[in-house]
Amino acid sequence: MVRTLISTARRLALKIASYGVMHLVVAILVAFAITRDWRLALAVGVVEPFFQTIAYSIHDRVWHRIERRRMLSGLEEASEAFTARLQIMVPEEQTRAHGHHGHSHALPRSFKEIAIKSVTYGLLHFLVAVSVAFALTRDWRISLAIGIIEPLVQTVFFTAHDRIWTRIEARKAARAEMASA
Repeated sequence: MVRTLISTARRLALKIASYGVMHLVVAILVAFAITRDWRLALAVGVVEPFFQTIAYSIHDRVWHRIERRRMLSGLEEASEAFTARLQIMVPEEQTRAHGHHGHSHALPRSFKEIAIKSVTYGLLHFLVAVSVAFALTRDWRISLAIGIIEPLVQTVFFTAHDRIWTRIEARKAARAEMASA
């Protein structure tokens, strides 16, 4: 149990760290393309991803809670969802249907859910990017340009990053299933 908790925390930390590095590089490159000033691009590129990483972490946790709440009903389901999330429950138990409402504890990710999650993150990203850029430049035109262009580029990278991590987690679950079989 402790090993599973440590493994889960390690995966979350790696996901957040990889997102932070990706965001840093993209933010610096976009800020430089707009300002043509390396000092300003580095300032925006370092400060803005710091705040975006915090916003991303909060956004991601909120979405995990939304996904979980859709599947919970009653104490039994709550405990099963928790153990499924920690990958303690066997896959057959995770996907079994409960009664007439037929929900499962697997965490499905439809295109619609991914799109909504990406759009809400894009809007959050826009607000943080404009605020940070304006605080550093005191120029609304540059701030709006960074706030519009940088989140669009980051949203594409965010979606790819999220899909990659979903695949990594699915592969690990498949390997764990094969090992337990």
